[in-house]
Amino acid sequence: MVQIAPALISALDLFGIALFAASGALAAAQQRQTLVTFAFFALLTGVGGGTVRDLLIGTPVFWVQDWHFPATCLGAALLVWMTPARLWSPRALDWFDAVGLAVYSVFGAWKSLSLGVGPLPAMMMGVITACVGGVIRDMLAGIPSIILRPEIYVTASALSAGLFVLLFSLDMPFLMAAAISAVAGFGLRAAAIYKGLAIPAYKG
Repeated sequence: MVQIAPALISALDLFGIALFAASGALAAAQQRQTLVTFAFFALLTGVGGGTVRDLLIGTPVFWVQDWHFPATCLGAALLVWMTPARLWSPRALDWFDAVGLAVYSVFGAWKSLSLGVGPLPAMMMGVITACVGGVIRDMLAGIPSIILRPEIYVTASALSAGLFVLLFSLDMPFLMAAAISAVAGFGLRAAAIYKGLAIPAYKG
């Protein structure tokens, strides 16, 4: 496996977590919650998917080992709390989530590959890493989970994770594989947000 600079990986991880944490805080903001609730939403949204991934692949839970991760979540919550609501677009949550989805799908797949997980399970771990935090956020906010709606979401994550696994397995440089894969997944999710693209539902 090609060696990747640890600083680059840490930056990618923190970036994805910050975006998801911000989306969690924005969900709390939409319900006019307290700062404590902001922090709770941000933390669980930010680290939820990565926690499930680490438990499944049998590695130490990342944020328990490094205080920078929960601190990033709490910092994102505080930033959203201190920002006037008028500065946030009504769709800001969707866009933060879309970028986080693409980035964290790639990171989750890479971490799994680096720990010896096979290509298909690694792709699935990328999807779990990216999607579970959003599911937790929606449950906390009391709204229907995004994965229970036909709007394209998990499919965009699977595109990012699957494409990264394929390109990286073909020895494409990490940065190039990660960028191509994240842009592809984000593009699909962005199209879903703009155009309402959805997967056909079961008609029985």
